[in-house]
Amino acid sequence: MNKMNLRHKKILKNAFIYIGLLVLAAIWFIPILNIFLTSIKSKADYFSGMGIFDLPDKIHWQNYIDAWVIGRLGMYMKNGLFVALIKVPLGIFIEAMAAFALTRLPIKKSMLIFIYFIIGMMLPAQLALIPITIVYSKLHLINTYVGLFYAYIGFGTGFGILLLRGYFKTIPLELDDAAKIDGCGRFQLLFRIILPIAKPAIATLFIMDFLGTWNEFILASVIINDNKMKTVSTGLMNFVGENFTDTGLLSAGVFISIIPVLIVFLIFQRYFVEGLSGAVKG
Repeated sequence: MNKMNLRHKKILKNAFIYIGLLVLAAIWFIPILNIFLTSIKSKADYFSGMGIFDLPDKIHWQNYIDAWVIGRLGMYMKNGLFVALIKVPLGIFIEAMAAFALTRLPIKKSMLIFIYFIIGMMLPAQLALIPITIVYSKLHLINTYVGLFYAYIGFGTGFGILLLRGYFKTIPLELDDAAKIDGCGRFQLLFRIILPIAKPAIATLFIMDFLGTWNEFILASVIINDNKMKTVSTGLMNFVGENFTDTGLLSAGVFISIIPVLIVFLIFQRYFVEGLSGAVKG
């Protein structure tokens, strides 16, 4: 009888957990549904007093075509992918080298060096806008992707080192000794042993860094002024008029811009939780 009661309690507990997860998933999905339903409405539908979640009589797919062609969203997404697919791997490489040095090499006062990197996470990008503008103007880095990469990597290094350092510390040091006996140098140790083991942490960092780079607005709006070089976040601002905004067109652009991030998450999502948990344990 006691076993039956325990079993029923377990089933009831699991049911509450799943119901709670479904509610949270629905709350998370509502804004996406709202954006999609708005994107398939014409201007007349939007200003007719129709409810947010009401379907229009005629689905207005033209918003997607106009966003891609007239709004030049395709160009902005191409620029955004170019920036993200260069900056993210390059940033992870630099952060992995730093985390490896802090956890596997005999560096004096490594904790102080680590704290120095972490302090950078506490400084908001807004504080650096004026210095960046002045310095970049003198160095002719305004409207260059090199300047954008430099700023992005500088602001993202602290978090990347924090996550990778935590995961690297969970990898036994005995593996280092075994690798040295087999004739591995430090670079071979990093690239052949440490990084393959840390694949979950790297995948997690890739997802978060890609998302952050894809959606970043403040630095991109200051460094890149040329419309042909703008990324998605700044390019979408061209959809917003001074006196009037075509909400359906803007929603279509936002919905299309979600697709690359969703693809990256689906590819690496199985490593996501494992990578975060390993970093926290470290």
